[in-house]
Amino acid sequence: MAQPPVLDTDGQPVQTGVEYYVESGIFDVAGGLTLIRRNDSCPLYVGQEPFTPPNVSRGFPVKFKPYNDSETIIREGRDLTVTFQAFTTCIQSTAWRIGEVNPAGRRFIVTGGEADYFRIRNNGGDYSFEWCPAESCPTCERPRCGAAGIFTENDQKFLILDVPMAYPFLFSRA
Repeated sequence: MAQPPVLDTDGQPVQTGVEYYVESGIFDVAGGLTLIRRNDSCPLYVGQEPFTPPNVSRGFPVKFKPYNDSETIIREGRDLTVTFQAFTTCIQSTAWRIGEVNPAGRRFIVTGGEADYFRIRNNGGDYSFEWCPAESCPTCERPRCGAAGIFTENDQKFLILDVPMAYPFLFSRA
């Protein structure tokens, strides 16, 4: 039995290869996901735009690509890659991957290099990201899975793994 499709803000299934904004599922708190330069160097980190009314930034659009190349719809709980559709000053991919571990043991989500596989989980009205590859590496030793949330450092909001509570997101077609 196929997993249910991930739905966009119009109630339509999220499609492979189509651009979507990843927006905060908590209104009046923050903008959409974007690329952030940390420590004035590459790689770029996945982060969240600040909340600056009246025009809250939606961030950069992303495209989703399922592990199973024959899939045209993004499904809940299935391995997929996420890639920002943006040009950067860093000469690198804008695909998401797991990066460094901070002193608290949380892992940053960064861009550049080979993409890692993430999953989208339905939280009953909104969605969250998690990292726990299964389809993409069925013979791998069980990884340290983690839910993605927001971590604030120097007034910048970064998407990281291993948070107590996953951050809610919505997907709106670009």
